Amino acid sequence: MNIAFIAHDRKKADLVGFTIAYEHVLKNHQLYSTGTTGEKIMEATSLQLHRFKSGPLGGDQQIGALVADNKMDLVIFFKDPLTAQPHEPDISALIRLCDVYTIPLATNMATAEILLSGLKRGEFQWRDIIKGNEHGENQE
Repeated sequence: MNIAFIAHDRKKADLVGFTIAYEHVLKNHQLYSTGTTGEKIMEATSLQLHRFKSGPLGGDQQIGALVADNKMDLVIFFKDPLTAQPHEPDISALIRLCDVYTIPLATNMATAEILLSGLKRGEFQWRDIIKGNEHGENQE
């Protein structure tokens, strides 16, 4: 599965701790992240991530492009709900794309834990069906 990680500045430490706790699950998947978030995860774990640009410089949009191409299976985005973000329209667009393309999205640790528990149990095979259908785009 392709899994993306994003975290606002005040949530990066939480996401790093989360990836440390779930490293045994995550190591079997293709991992992606925005720039600084990925750097911090790789410093703290043995996980390898494809790093895009930082969020404010377009990293959110790069991940959104994979979502729109139905190439992302899960997005974990630890948002800071108490701090205004200068790239809020990009964040909203990414969340909207996850909804449009039925991509599971966690915006806090509690939801992320539930999603990774399901991933560990193998409950995401339905993504293979959706990828094959691509919302009817390839049907004649």
